[in-house]
Amino acid sequence: MTSTNDWNAQIIAEFRANEGKVGGQFEGAPMVLVHSRGRRSGREFVTPLVCLPDDTDAGRVYIFASKAGAPTNPDWYHNLVAAGSTEIERGTERFPVTVTELTGDDRDRIFAEQVRRMPGFGDYLEKTKGIRTIPVLALQRA
Repeated sequence: MTSTNDWNAQIIAEFRANEGKVGGQFEGAPMVLVHSRGRRSGREFVTPLVCLPDDTDAGRVYIFASKAGAPTNPDWYHNLVAAGSTEIERGTERFPVTVTELTGDDRDRIFAEQVRRMPGFGDYLEKTKGIRTIPVLALQRA
């Protein structure tokens, strides 16, 4: 297991033990556990992610393929877009969601709101400037 996998495993365990809440650098941040299946491997993965709950639809959250400002998109992003649906854990619930990639003004508006609420996402934006646009996915309860 890599150090990233170890770190994720600790966050996942803490999330599940505390009804969807974690401490440390993510204390107070809304989070989900996103399940995805590898396009090539077929393996199931679980990724802890900070999310932005939709203010008007309790069944929708937004996630951001920031990869902490890395020059490439995370594997889970490609897997989710290819699948079009998945399951997430939010709080103590696990449920199916549809996956929709936001584009244009919708994407920009949601990303700007995330930066307003969590300024660290602005740092990721700066790191990726001129390299890639950080994708935003809407996860809608099915």
